[in-house]
Amino acid sequence: MLAVLGVPVDAAYHLVFALTNILTPVLGGLAAVAGIIVFTAAIRLLVMPLSFRALRGQAAQARLAPQVQKLRQRYGRRPERLQRELTALYRREGTSVFAGFAPLLAQAPVFSVLYLLFRSPNVAGGPNRLLSRDLFGVPLGNHWLTGFSALSGQDAVFLGVFAVLAVICWLSVRMARRMSAVVGPPAAAGAGPSRVPEASGALGLLGKVLPYVTVVIAAFAPLAAAVYLVVSTGWSVAERWLFVSSRRRQGGDGQRKPDEARGASAADSATGRRAARSRSGPTRGTRCRLLYRRRTAPAGPIPRPPRGFARWPGCLR
Repeated sequence: MLAVLGVPVDAAYHLVFALTNILTPVLGGLAAVAGIIVFTAAIRLLVMPLSFRALRGQAAQARLAPQVQKLRQRYGRRPERLQRELTALYRREGTSVFAGFAPLLAQAPVFSVLYLLFRSPNVAGGPNRLLSRDLFGVPLGNHWLTGFSALSGQDAVFLGVFAVLAVICWLSVRMARRMSAVVGPPAAAGAGPSRVPEASGALGLLGKVLPYVTVVIAAFAPLAAAVYLVVSTGWSVAERWLFVSSRRRQGGDGQRKPDEARGASAADSATGRRAARSRSGPTRGTRCRLLYRRRTAPAGPIPRPPRGFARWPGCLR
């Protein structure tokens, strides 16, 4: 264990173990797993402002990507001028090139402490008693390959955890794609909804495969660390979903859906026609009906003129 993280790991261990003792009368053998879940959720809740700040920074990077690309093409051979232009662009937009990464780096020590806590056999000068607890009869300190045998209870528990983690990773990929569509650069007027081109080649494959590396890490970690990864990864997906939902409620950076844009255009056209009619006076049909009422019925509702009345001189003017 790293000496720098030893003290926070020991402090976190005492907190989780105390929480486990509190939950034991209620949950029995599941108290340790519940303690891991509750403690991880509490820590993620505390660092949530940093997470949303990182998401906002990533959204700004995606929105400014076309402008950054144009600047690179224009000043690619003049690095100093390119740096000045990029700095000015980020300053005008109220962001920076590190806005999407600095909050994540600030959270890294916290997540490292939690991961070390749930995988270290010795903590606070003694054995890690959390790892001696179990989940459905499987000790939290066991690894998947420890005591591997076909159709054993340990394999069933680990495979269940891996399956849940794989589903969460799949949701993470989908949410990342939705976020790219929502926070991407705005479409030009009349060009329809904007589409963010998907990465191709090795980069696109890496973006699809990289989230599932978490499942590989869980396969070589103790069961307690695998439970932590499930909770932490699921929390990240929930944060991304909340961020995308809030952006959609705000209109997706000022973009309107195609149906809404067509409806607004039709409404504006109808309003414009009504305004033009009001400026130019009554229409020919209205003039005919008014003239016919003056000649036949001075009061009451306007009757419909008989056929051929529209050819009268008063209607043709």
